[in-house]
Amino acid sequence: MKNGGHLPFSTKIERSSGTPLFRQVYLQLRSSILSRTLRPGAKLPSTRELAEDLSISRSVVVLAYEQLLAEGCVSGKVGSGTYVASELAELAGAPTVTVRKRAMGPARRRPRVSVDVTELSDERPFNLGRTLIDARTIDQWRKLSTRGLQTFDKALLGYCDPRGSQELREAICDYLGSARAVQCDPEQILVTNGTQHAIHIVARLLQQAGDREVWVEDPGYPLTREALLAAGMLVRPVLVDGDGLNVGYGIRRWPMAKAAFITPSHQFPTGVVLSMARRLELLNWAQDNAAWIIEDDYASEFRYGGHPLASLQGLKGGARVIYIGTLNKALFPGLRLGYAVVPHVLLPRAVTARYLLDRQPPLTNQSVVAEFIRGGYLTAHIRRMRQLYREQRDVLVASLRRRLPGFVTVDAPDQGMHLVAYLSGGCADVAAEKAAKQAGIVVRALSRMYVAAAPRQGLLLGFSGYPKQVIAPAVRRLASVFPPP
Repeated sequence: MKNGGHLPFSTKIERSSGTPLFRQVYLQLRSSILSRTLRPGAKLPSTRELAEDLSISRSVVVLAYEQLLAEGCVSGKVGSGTYVASELAELAGAPTVTVRKRAMGPARRRPRVSVDVTELSDERPFNLGRTLIDARTIDQWRKLSTRGLQTFDKALLGYCDPRGSQELREAICDYLGSARAVQCDPEQILVTNGTQHAIHIVARLLQQAGDREVWVEDPGYPLTREALLAAGMLVRPVLVDGDGLNVGYGIRRWPMAKAAFITPSHQFPTGVVLSMARRLELLNWAQDNAAWIIEDDYASEFRYGGHPLASLQGLKGGARVIYIGTLNKALFPGLRLGYAVVPHVLLPRAVTARYLLDRQPPLTNQSVVAEFIRGGYLTAHIRRMRQLYREQRDVLVASLRRRLPGFVTVDAPDQGMHLVAYLSGGCADVAAEKAAKQAGIVVRALSRMYVAAAPRQGLLLGFSGYPKQVIAPAVRRLASVFPPP
């Protein structure tokens, strides 16, 4: 920084770079925080001071600080300023945690459940996982599909690389690097049918290595847990609190585990973000114990209070992370395309497992999606849907507060495609779920998502797939199942 500067390192802005200015500031500050050039508790310069030093707009610095605050790298003190998060000090000089002995006692497991396909395909509000697309996306998709069918590439007459086409893997690689700070090359990408397909592939890799004991979040995504149980994994529930997965609890309770399946950017179902201190603790655990972290980055594109949070995989130590994402939520579930970013050391076995499970993804969809990404249509679509979903979220929150003031507590989630309405007054969420379905409304009982932790009572409501005009009437029907105030 010029004139001596306010920070103990050099900050350089490349105006000719294709990287946005706010992201340059954010990345340099984050790097200095994680490398401890900036120590926990250190005060950052004010946004105005840093903007003047760098000769950039103050709004650029504000965006960078907001991103660091959202990721837990810094904390703000009203009337005092911005400081490097003190929670990161807990990791300084922490002893290496290497597993020596097996934890005693089995994990408590609930009965296995079968998948209700009619529930998954139910179009009524407020079912989860549904999306919308606008006329512009439909028109672009139709043109790209028509063009692909007219050319009818001769590659369609044969088989392709089990990982997927080169053009799609290159497009996904570029997209993940810019949008999610994922560090990879196209060779590491496996195109899958979606998240569940990727989890099956990972389960096979763990089976082959004899690593059957795995952490899952509690509460967590039921289908991930069921897929792992079906694959013969020993599923160990790890508590989730306000900072995300409680890594220390997992180490104490299940020290022999060799994998952790997590949703760090938007925990399912609670929506909390894994704090930076917990992220570093988790990466240290994986490195010290030769364990793997499976980062399910579902719905990461839809963050409403700022830019999407950086991936766990992109941090130092991310070589122990298998990153999983999906285009089925970014676009539409019927697409059936997702991806896994696999570390090079696992790649040969992962490609073999993908080949044995499903040979290859369909080539026609791959070419369309590759063009959709490379043409900038995906980024534009996400930008439009982010605004649309934010409006739908706000209508749903307002309607719930107006119609059910004495029965639910709800906050607008900063990210994702669903919200949690916590129940009060002794209401049981399973009973509310059943009554709502009889009234034509689909909600999910939060308590069903727990394994060993004490369950909270709440309802999960998806808002992404429902236009604003249908939300208020649907909430009115939902409210009818509760007793009058």
